[in-house]
Amino acid sequence: MRLKLTTILLSCLFVFACKEQKQTSETPQKVSTKKVEKKLPPAYKPNQQFKDYWYAGKAEITSYKLEQVRYGELRDGKAVLVYVTEPFLPKVQVKADQKNPKNVSVLKLNATKKFNTGIYPYSIMQSTFYPVANNQHALKVSASIQEWCGQVYTQINNREQFEVTSHSYFEGEADQNFNLEKAVLENEIWTQLRINPSSLPIGDFNIIPSLEYIRLKHKPLKVYKAFAEISEGKYTLSIEELNKTLTINFENNFPFTITSWEETIDGLTTKATKLKTINSAYWNQNSNANSDLRKTLEL
Repeated sequence: MRLKLTTILLSCLFVFACKEQKQTSETPQKVSTKKVEKKLPPAYKPNQQFKDYWYAGKAEITSYKLEQVRYGELRDGKAVLVYVTEPFLPKVQVKADQKNPKNVSVLKLNATKKFNTGIYPYSIMQSTFYPVANNQHALKVSASIQEWCGQVYTQINNREQFEVTSHSYFEGEADQNFNLEKAVLENEIWTQLRINPSSLPIGDFNIIPSLEYIRLKHKPLKVYKAFAEISEGKYTLSIEELNKTLTINFENNFPFTITSWEETIDGLTTKATKLKTINSAYWNQNSNANSDLRKTLEL
């Protein structure tokens, strides 16, 4: 009899407990997972002159005589700026191979420097993928530096925040992955200028210095305070905390070709002066017979 009574009581408790559980599951808390998308400013609309120049199926390649400061001395070398438009996949952030309505037209800059420090050579390349719409930050920026001691690589992807990936052979730097709040990228200034110099940031603003500078000087990759001003054919950018000033000289008229630049850091100045410019589908000119084009560029 006692066992039967115990069984009945347990059954009641089980039913009651299930009932309470069911009531709880019927009134869940609502959690919003919808992302709030920021509305972009109006897009730049290229005119026919812009289209005829930048969508002609060729890159603009300009060579420069380089005087590069490294280890407290000036080093002779060559710099090259290669500008070309291409379709870009914003999600995976690489060049698009196929036509797609989601593709973003970017003005890409591959900027290279080559110089020697004593017995061993330096090779620097920075890539910037900047929307022709000129209404948001570069979608991607990367930089690599090679010399006989080793190599380093840094990449910034423009997503919800700036996503940074960095690799180095130096102790204390090694492999890093972190995010940064968005700010003006010094790297993107070189492409934004070619689209519309009057849209360049001026006055006081926040900036992330060029990846080349960060790697060569071993400075923290973060946001700094900057000041910039523009006059006829000249853009000057200063980052006081880093004792760094960059001046870019360019032609006033389209396509706003960069004629020279100077970068002064800690009182020492790197200079680059234009040599030659050609427009070429260089990706198709990779045979020995095309080597003379390097002579044209004085490389």
